Amino acid sequence: MLAASWDILLELAPWLLLGMAVAGLLHVVVPPDLIQRHLRGRAGVLKAVVLGVPLPLCSCGVIPAGLGLKKDGASNGASVGFLIATPQTGVDSIFVSASFLGWPFALFKVGAALVTGLLGGWLTDLATADSAEVAQAECATNAEPVGGLWGAVDHAMEILSGIWRWIVFGVVVSAALTVYLPEGTLAELAVLGALGTALAVLAVSVPLYVCATASVPIAAALVAGGMPAGAALIFLMAGPATNLATIGAIYRGLGGRALAVYLSTIVAGSAAFAFAFDFLLEGSDAAAMHHHEHATWWAATSAVVLLGLLGWFAWRDVRMGVGGWLARRRAANAPVTEVGVTGLGCNNCVMKLTGILQQQDGVEAVQVDLEPGRAVVRGDIDPQRLQDLIEDAGYGVTPPPEA
Repeated sequence: MLAASWDILLELAPWLLLGMAVAGLLHVVVPPDLIQRHLRGRAGVLKAVVLGVPLPLCSCGVIPAGLGLKKDGASNGASVGFLIATPQTGVDSIFVSASFLGWPFALFKVGAALVTGLLGGWLTDLATADSAEVAQAECATNAEPVGGLWGAVDHAMEILSGIWRWIVFGVVVSAALTVYLPEGTLAELAVLGALGTALAVLAVSVPLYVCATASVPIAAALVAGGMPAGAALIFLMAGPATNLATIGAIYRGLGGRALAVYLSTIVAGSAAFAFAFDFLLEGSDAAAMHHHEHATWWAATSAVVLLGLLGWFAWRDVRMGVGGWLARRRAANAPVTEVGVTGLGCNNCVMKLTGILQQQDGVEAVQVDLEPGRAVVRGDIDPQRLQDLIEDAGYGVTPPPEA
Protein backbone atom coordinates (compact mmCIF):
# COMPACT_ATOMS: atom_id res chain seq x y z
CA MET A 1 0.00 0.00 0.00
CA LEU A 2 2.83 2.41 0.86
CA ALA A 3 4.66 1.48 -2.33
CA ALA A 4 1.51 2.06 -4.40
CA SER A 5 0.95 5.43 -2.70
CA TRP A 6 4.53 6.44 -3.46
CA ASP A 7 4.14 5.41 -7.12
CA ILE A 8 1.01 7.56 -7.41
CA LEU A 9 2.83 10.48 -5.79
CA LEU A 10 5.62 10.08 -8.36
CA GLU A 11 3.03 10.45 -11.12
CA LEU A 12 0.96 13.13 -9.42
CA ALA A 13 3.49 15.45 -7.78
CA PRO A 14 5.27 16.90 -10.85
CA TRP A 15 1.99 17.75 -12.56
CA LEU A 16 0.35 19.11 -9.42
CA LEU A 17 3.32 21.40 -8.78
CA LEU A 18 3.30 22.41 -12.44
CA GLY A 19 -0.39 23.25 -12.15
CA MET A 20 0.33 25.37 -9.08
CA ALA A 21 3.06 27.19 -11.00
CA VAL A 22 0.72 27.84 -13.94
CA ALA A 23 -1.96 29.15 -11.58
CA GLY A 24 0.51 31.43 -9.81
CA LEU A 25 1.92 32.82 -13.05
CA LEU A 26 -1.55 33.45 -14.49
CA HIS A 27 -2.48 35.24 -11.27
CA VAL A 28 0.39 37.74 -11.44
CA VAL A 29 0.75 38.05 -15.23
CA VAL A 30 -2.88 38.18 -16.38
CA PRO A 31 -4.94 41.08 -14.95
CA PRO A 32 -8.04 39.81 -13.11
CA ASP A 33 -10.28 42.14 -15.10
CA LEU A 34 -8.99 40.52 -18.31
CA ILE A 35 -9.99 37.06 -17.04
CA GLN A 36 -13.38 38.39 -15.95
CA ARG A 37 -13.97 39.93 -19.39
CA HIS A 38 -12.84 36.95 -21.47
CA LEU A 39 -13.66 33.88 -19.35
CA ARG A 40 -17.35 34.50 -18.76
CA GLY A 41 -20.40 33.54 -20.79
CA ARG A 42 -20.53 31.03 -23.65
CA ALA A 43 -17.58 32.57 -25.46
CA GLY A 44 -15.63 32.48 -22.20
CA VAL A 45 -16.20 28.73 -21.88
CA LEU A 46 -14.92 28.25 -25.45
CA LYS A 47 -11.80 30.30 -24.72
CA ALA A 48 -11.11 28.35 -21.50
CA VAL A 49 -11.47 25.00 -23.29
CA VAL A 50 -9.25 26.06 -26.20
CA LEU A 51 -6.69 27.34 -23.69
CA GLY A 52 -6.72 24.05 -21.79
CA VAL A 53 -6.58 21.46 -24.58
CA PRO A 54 -2.86 21.83 -25.43
CA LEU A 55 -1.65 22.29 -21.83
CA PRO A 56 0.21 19.22 -20.48
CA LEU A 57 -1.69 19.08 -17.18
CA CYS A 58 -3.09 15.84 -15.74
CA SER A 59 -6.15 15.56 -13.51
CA CYS A 60 -4.46 16.67 -10.31
CA GLY A 61 -2.24 19.21 -12.04
CA VAL A 62 -5.28 20.91 -13.54
CA ILE A 63 -6.95 21.43 -10.12
CA PRO A 64 -4.89 24.43 -8.99
CA ALA A 65 -4.86 25.93 -12.49
CA GLY A 66 -8.64 25.64 -12.91
CA LEU A 67 -9.49 26.82 -9.40
CA GLY A 68 -6.94 29.61 -9.83
CA LEU A 69 -8.85 30.87 -12.88
CA LYS A 70 -12.00 30.81 -10.77
CA LYS A 71 -10.38 32.78 -7.97
CA ASP A 72 -9.20 35.36 -10.50
CA GLY A 73 -12.72 35.96 -11.78
CA ALA A 74 -13.54 33.29 -14.39
CA SER A 75 -17.10 31.97 -14.40
CA ASN A 76 -18.02 28.56 -13.00
CA GLY A 77 -18.68 27.38 -16.55
CA ALA A 78 -15.30 28.47 -17.88
CA SER A 79 -13.57 26.83 -14.91
CA VAL A 80 -15.45 23.54 -15.32
CA GLY A 81 -14.87 23.52 -19.09
CA PHE A 82 -11.15 24.00 -18.46
CA LEU A 83 -11.15 21.26 -15.80
CA ILE A 84 -12.91 18.78 -18.12
CA ALA A 85 -10.99 19.37 -21.35
CA THR A 86 -7.45 19.99 -20.13
CA PRO A 87 -6.53 16.68 -18.44
CA GLN A 88 -7.89 14.60 -21.32
CA THR A 89 -5.40 15.98 -23.81
CA GLY A 90 -2.16 17.95 -23.85
CA VAL A 91 0.40 18.11 -26.65
CA ASP A 92 2.40 15.24 -25.17
CA SER A 93 -0.68 13.05 -24.74
CA ILE A 94 -1.84 13.67 -28.31
CA PHE A 95 1.45 12.50 -29.84
CA VAL A 96 1.72 9.51 -27.50
CA SER A 97 -1.87 8.50 -28.33
CA ALA A 98 -1.11 8.74 -32.04
CA SER A 99 2.00 6.61 -31.57
CA PHE A 100 0.23 3.83 -29.68
CA LEU A 101 -3.32 3.92 -31.06
CA GLY A 102 -3.12 5.80 -34.35
CA TRP A 103 -3.93 9.33 -35.48
CA PRO A 104 -7.67 8.68 -35.96
CA PHE A 105 -7.95 7.68 -32.31
CA ALA A 106 -5.80 10.60 -31.12
CA LEU A 107 -7.71 13.22 -33.11
CA PHE A 108 -11.06 11.73 -32.11
CA LYS A 109 -10.00 12.02 -28.46
CA VAL A 110 -9.11 15.70 -28.95
CA GLY A 111 -12.53 16.35 -30.47
CA ALA A 112 -14.22 14.52 -27.60
CA ALA A 113 -12.34 16.64 -25.07
CA LEU A 114 -13.39 19.85 -26.83
CA VAL A 115 -17.05 18.88 -27.01
CA THR A 116 -17.32 17.59 -23.44
CA GLY A 117 -15.52 20.66 -22.13
CA LEU A 118 -17.88 23.00 -23.97
CA LEU A 119 -21.02 21.12 -22.92
CA GLY A 120 -19.88 20.83 -19.31
CA GLY A 121 -19.04 24.52 -19.13
CA TRP A 122 -22.26 25.73 -20.70
CA LEU A 123 -24.41 23.43 -18.54
CA THR A 124 -22.54 24.56 -15.43
CA ASP A 125 -23.34 28.20 -16.17
CA LEU A 126 -27.00 27.24 -16.53
CA ALA A 127 -27.06 25.19 -13.33
CA THR A 128 -25.14 27.43 -10.91
CA ALA A 129 -26.82 30.33 -9.17
CA ASP A 130 -25.93 33.93 -9.99
CA SER A 131 -25.40 34.67 -6.29
CA ALA A 132 -22.68 32.05 -6.10
CA GLU A 133 -20.97 33.63 -9.12
CA VAL A 134 -21.08 37.06 -7.48
CA ALA A 135 -19.68 35.75 -4.18
CA GLN A 136 -16.80 34.01 -5.93
CA ALA A 137 -16.07 37.10 -8.04
CA GLU A 138 -15.95 39.19 -4.86
CA CYS A 139 -13.49 36.72 -3.38
CA ALA A 140 -11.34 37.04 -6.49
CA THR A 141 -11.28 40.83 -6.70
CA ASN A 142 -11.65 42.25 -3.20
CA ALA A 143 -8.07 41.94 -2.02
CA GLU A 144 -5.27 43.73 -3.84
CA PRO A 145 -3.10 41.02 -5.45
CA VAL A 146 0.59 40.81 -4.62
CA GLY A 147 2.77 40.88 -7.73
CA GLY A 148 6.07 39.29 -8.60
CA LEU A 149 7.45 35.90 -7.69
CA TRP A 150 6.19 36.06 -4.12
CA GLY A 151 2.66 36.84 -5.34
CA ALA A 152 2.74 33.80 -7.64
CA VAL A 153 4.01 31.51 -4.87
CA ASP A 154 1.50 32.88 -2.35
CA HIS A 155 -1.41 32.32 -4.75
CA ALA A 156 -0.28 28.78 -5.59
CA MET A 157 0.11 27.88 -1.92
CA GLU A 158 -3.29 29.38 -1.13
CA ILE A 159 -4.94 27.08 -3.67
CA LEU A 160 -3.16 23.96 -2.40
CA SER A 161 -4.03 24.82 1.21
CA GLY A 162 -7.72 24.59 0.35
CA ILE A 163 -7.59 21.15 -1.29
CA TRP A 164 -4.75 19.29 0.44
CA ARG A 165 -7.09 16.96 2.35
CA TRP A 166 -8.70 15.77 -0.88
CA ILE A 167 -5.30 15.22 -2.44
CA VAL A 168 -4.31 12.92 0.43
CA PHE A 169 -7.67 11.13 0.31
CA GLY A 170 -7.42 10.62 -3.44
CA VAL A 171 -3.89 9.22 -3.26
CA VAL A 172 -4.81 6.74 -0.53
CA VAL A 173 -7.96 5.48 -2.27
CA SER A 174 -6.27 5.27 -5.68
CA ALA A 175 -3.45 3.27 -4.11
CA ALA A 176 -5.96 0.91 -2.52
CA LEU A 177 -7.67 0.35 -5.89
CA THR A 178 -4.30 -0.27 -7.51
CA VAL A 179 -3.31 -2.83 -4.88
CA TYR A 180 -6.59 -4.68 -4.46
CA LEU A 181 -7.99 -4.59 -8.02
CA PRO A 182 -6.89 -7.91 -9.58
CA GLU A 183 -4.43 -7.55 -12.43
CA GLY A 184 -6.02 -8.06 -15.82
CA THR A 185 -9.52 -7.19 -14.61
CA LEU A 186 -10.05 -4.45 -17.19
CA ALA A 187 -8.89 -6.61 -20.09
CA GLU A 188 -11.41 -9.30 -19.15
CA LEU A 189 -14.35 -6.91 -19.19
CA ALA A 190 -14.95 -7.39 -22.92
CA VAL A 191 -17.13 -10.42 -22.12
CA LEU A 192 -19.71 -8.05 -20.59
CA GLY A 193 -20.63 -6.58 -23.97
CA ALA A 194 -20.35 -2.97 -25.08
CA LEU A 195 -22.63 -1.45 -22.44
CA GLY A 196 -21.39 -3.62 -19.59
CA THR A 197 -17.77 -2.94 -20.49
CA ALA A 198 -18.41 0.81 -20.65
CA LEU A 199 -20.08 0.86 -17.23
CA ALA A 200 -17.35 -1.27 -15.66
CA VAL A 201 -14.54 0.88 -17.09
CA LEU A 202 -16.33 4.02 -15.86
CA ALA A 203 -16.68 2.54 -12.37
CA VAL A 204 -12.92 1.97 -12.24
CA SER A 205 -11.76 5.08 -14.10
CA VAL A 206 -13.75 7.81 -12.31
CA PRO A 207 -12.21 7.41 -8.81
CA LEU A 208 -8.74 6.33 -9.97
CA TYR A 209 -5.82 8.68 -10.60
CA VAL A 210 -4.73 8.19 -14.23
CA CYS A 211 -2.22 10.37 -16.07
CA ALA A 212 -3.33 11.20 -19.63
CA THR A 213 0.07 10.42 -21.12
CA ALA A 214 1.11 7.55 -18.87
CA SER A 215 -2.23 5.76 -19.31
CA VAL A 216 -1.98 5.53 -23.11
CA PRO A 217 0.30 2.43 -23.09
CA ILE A 218 -2.12 0.78 -20.64
CA ALA A 219 -5.04 1.52 -22.94
CA ALA A 220 -3.10 0.17 -25.92
CA ALA A 221 -2.38 -3.05 -24.05
CA LEU A 222 -6.07 -3.42 -23.13
CA VAL A 223 -7.10 -3.01 -26.76
CA ALA A 224 -4.45 -5.52 -27.84
CA GLY A 225 -5.88 -7.89 -25.21
CA GLY A 226 -9.37 -7.78 -26.70
CA MET A 227 -11.06 -4.74 -25.13
CA PRO A 228 -13.05 -2.58 -27.59
CA ALA A 229 -11.26 0.61 -28.61
CA GLY A 230 -14.29 2.58 -27.43
CA ALA A 231 -13.85 1.27 -23.90
CA ALA A 232 -10.19 2.29 -24.02
CA LEU A 233 -11.38 5.76 -25.05
CA ILE A 234 -13.54 5.88 -21.90
CA PHE A 235 -10.49 4.95 -19.86
CA LEU A 236 -8.48 7.76 -21.50
CA MET A 237 -11.26 10.34 -21.04
CA ALA A 238 -12.80 9.59 -17.65
CA GLY A 239 -9.54 8.40 -16.07
CA PRO A 240 -7.45 11.54 -16.59
CA ALA A 241 -10.41 13.92 -16.17
CA THR A 242 -11.51 12.61 -12.77
CA ASN A 243 -10.30 11.08 -9.56
CA LEU A 244 -11.37 11.38 -5.94
CA ALA A 245 -8.98 14.25 -5.28
CA THR A 246 -10.35 16.22 -8.23
CA ILE A 247 -13.96 15.48 -7.26
CA GLY A 248 -13.43 16.70 -3.70
CA ALA A 249 -11.55 19.80 -4.81
CA ILE A 250 -14.26 20.81 -7.30
CA TYR A 251 -16.95 20.31 -4.68
CA ARG A 252 -14.99 22.48 -2.27
CA GLY A 253 -14.11 25.16 -4.80
CA LEU A 254 -17.18 25.33 -7.05
CA GLY A 255 -20.04 23.67 -5.16
CA GLY A 256 -22.31 20.66 -5.52
CA ARG A 257 -24.17 21.75 -8.66
CA ALA A 258 -20.98 22.37 -10.60
CA LEU A 259 -19.63 18.99 -9.45
CA ALA A 260 -22.84 17.23 -10.56
CA VAL A 261 -22.59 18.76 -14.04
CA TYR A 262 -18.87 18.00 -14.20
CA LEU A 263 -19.29 14.31 -13.39
CA SER A 264 -22.43 13.86 -15.50
CA THR A 265 -20.76 15.40 -18.54
CA ILE A 266 -17.66 13.24 -18.24
CA VAL A 267 -19.58 10.00 -17.61
CA ALA A 268 -22.23 10.51 -20.30
CA GLY A 269 -19.84 12.17 -22.75
CA SER A 270 -17.13 9.52 -22.55
CA ALA A 271 -19.68 6.72 -22.96
CA ALA A 272 -21.35 8.44 -25.94
CA PHE A 273 -18.03 9.08 -27.70
CA ALA A 274 -16.95 5.51 -27.02
CA PHE A 275 -19.99 4.10 -28.80
CA ALA A 276 -19.53 6.66 -31.60
CA PHE A 277 -15.90 5.65 -32.05
CA ASP A 278 -16.70 1.93 -32.21
CA PHE A 279 -19.43 2.68 -34.78
CA LEU A 280 -17.42 5.08 -36.96
CA LEU A 281 -13.82 3.93 -36.60
CA GLU A 282 -14.01 0.31 -35.55
CA GLY A 283 -10.84 -1.61 -36.21
CA SER A 284 -8.24 0.84 -34.97
CA ASP A 285 -5.20 -1.20 -33.96
CA ALA A 286 -3.00 -0.66 -30.92
CA ALA A 287 0.71 -1.10 -30.70
CA ALA A 288 2.37 -3.17 -28.01
CA MET A 289 2.47 -1.69 -24.54
CA HIS A 290 5.55 0.29 -23.60
CA HIS A 291 6.77 0.68 -20.05
CA HIS A 292 6.42 4.20 -18.68
CA GLU A 293 9.09 5.05 -16.15
CA HIS A 294 8.11 7.46 -13.38
CA ALA A 295 10.98 7.10 -10.91
CA THR A 296 13.07 9.93 -12.34
CA TRP A 297 15.00 12.28 -10.10
CA TRP A 298 12.64 15.15 -10.81
CA ALA A 299 9.57 13.01 -10.07
CA ALA A 300 11.08 11.86 -6.78
CA THR A 301 12.08 15.43 -5.87
CA SER A 302 8.57 16.67 -6.69
CA ALA A 303 7.03 13.92 -4.56
CA VAL A 304 9.23 14.85 -1.59
CA VAL A 305 8.36 18.54 -1.99
CA LEU A 306 4.65 17.77 -2.21
CA LEU A 307 4.82 15.52 0.87
CA GLY A 308 6.53 18.35 2.75
CA LEU A 309 3.80 20.81 1.74
CA LEU A 310 1.01 18.39 2.66
CA GLY A 311 2.66 17.77 6.03
CA TRP A 312 3.00 21.50 6.64
CA PHE A 313 -0.65 22.17 5.83
CA ALA A 314 -1.76 19.27 8.03
CA TRP A 315 0.34 20.55 10.96
CA ARG A 316 -0.87 24.11 10.43
CA ASP A 317 -4.55 23.14 10.36
CA VAL A 318 -4.23 20.92 13.43
CA ARG A 319 -2.35 23.64 15.28
CA MET A 320 -4.90 26.29 14.31
CA GLY A 321 -7.83 24.05 15.23
CA VAL A 322 -6.47 23.03 18.61
CA GLY A 323 -5.10 26.50 19.31
CA GLY A 324 -8.40 28.14 18.39
CA TRP A 325 -10.34 25.78 20.65
CA LEU A 326 -8.00 26.40 23.57
CA ALA A 327 -8.05 30.16 22.95
CA ARG A 328 -11.84 30.23 23.00
CA ARG A 329 -11.90 28.30 26.26
CA ARG A 330 -9.39 30.68 27.85
CA ALA A 331 -11.24 33.71 26.53
CA ALA A 332 -14.71 32.54 27.54
CA ASN A 333 -15.18 35.62 29.76
CA ALA A 334 -13.43 38.11 27.47
CA PRO A 335 -15.38 40.92 25.74
CA VAL A 336 -16.94 39.83 22.43
CA THR A 337 -17.10 41.99 19.30
CA GLU A 338 -19.03 40.66 16.32
CA VAL A 339 -19.39 42.18 12.85
CA GLY A 340 -20.77 40.99 9.55
CA VAL A 341 -18.26 40.45 6.75
CA THR A 342 -18.99 40.54 3.01
CA GLY A 343 -16.79 39.18 0.24
CA LEU A 344 -15.88 35.88 1.92
CA GLY A 345 -16.12 33.69 -1.16
CA CYS A 346 -14.11 30.66 -0.03
CA ASN A 347 -12.45 29.01 2.96
CA ASN A 348 -9.10 30.49 2.01
CA CYS A 349 -10.64 33.91 2.59
CA VAL A 350 -11.72 32.73 6.04
CA MET A 351 -8.22 31.52 6.90
CA LYS A 352 -6.63 34.71 5.61
CA LEU A 353 -8.86 37.01 7.66
CA THR A 354 -8.54 34.80 10.75
CA GLY A 355 -4.75 35.02 10.58
CA ILE A 356 -4.81 38.81 10.25
CA LEU A 357 -7.12 39.32 13.24
CA GLN A 358 -5.28 36.83 15.45
CA GLN A 359 -2.07 38.85 15.15
CA GLN A 360 -3.56 41.98 16.72
CA ASP A 361 -2.68 43.05 20.27
CA GLY A 362 -5.44 42.38 22.77
CA VAL A 363 -7.15 39.72 20.64
CA GLU A 364 -7.47 36.41 22.48
CA ALA A 365 -9.61 34.35 20.08
CA VAL A 366 -11.05 34.76 16.58
CA GLN A 367 -13.83 32.92 14.77
CA VAL A 368 -14.59 33.78 11.13
CA ASP A 369 -17.60 32.08 9.53
CA LEU A 370 -18.23 31.78 5.80
CA GLU A 371 -21.99 31.25 6.21
CA PRO A 372 -23.23 33.59 7.51
CA GLY A 373 -20.35 35.96 6.78
CA ARG A 374 -19.12 37.24 10.13
CA ALA A 375 -16.14 37.69 12.42
CA VAL A 376 -16.39 37.09 16.17
CA VAL A 377 -13.44 38.47 18.12
CA ARG A 378 -12.86 37.84 21.83
CA GLY A 379 -10.58 40.26 23.59
CA ASP A 380 -9.82 43.95 23.89
CA ILE A 381 -10.12 45.52 20.43
CA ASP A 382 -11.74 48.77 19.36
CA PRO A 383 -14.70 48.16 16.99
CA GLN A 384 -13.44 50.80 14.59
CA ARG A 385 -10.00 49.17 14.59
CA LEU A 386 -11.65 45.83 13.80
CA GLN A 387 -13.57 47.37 10.91
CA ASP A 388 -10.42 48.99 9.52
CA LEU A 389 -8.53 45.68 9.64
CA ILE A 390 -11.28 43.85 7.77
CA GLU A 391 -11.55 46.55 5.10
CA ASP A 392 -7.77 46.75 4.70
CA ALA A 393 -7.82 42.99 4.04
CA GLY A 394 -10.20 43.64 1.11
CA TYR A 395 -13.57 42.72 2.65
CA GLY A 396 -16.66 44.69 3.61
CA VAL A 397 -18.22 45.24 7.04
CA THR A 398 -21.94 45.11 7.84
CA PRO A 399 -24.01 44.82 11.03
CA PRO A 400 -23.63 41.33 12.54
CA PRO A 401 -25.96 38.73 11.01
CA GLU A 402 -28.65 37.17 13.11
CA ALA A 403 -27.80 33.78 14.57
